[in-house]
Amino acid sequence: MRILSAVLLVWLIIGAVAAGQRGYYSSSPANCAGVGTIVVTILAGPLNYVGVNPQVKNCQLPQPSR
Repeated sequence: MRILSAVLLVWLIIGAVAAGQRGYYSSSPANCAGVGTIVVTILAGPLNYVGVNPQVKNCQLPQPSR
């Protein structure tokens, strides 16, 4: 259990560093989209360092009603 906790902690630290390198802490807008970008980068950011390039394709968003 300690090893899993240590790996998780290191993963989150690497993700936080990745978000900092991209400048998300200083230039991200203070709204839900900005916070979401930071959170997703912290969670998935380390994947870029190991060669995985996560991308979202064919994103279908609902349109607002009129």
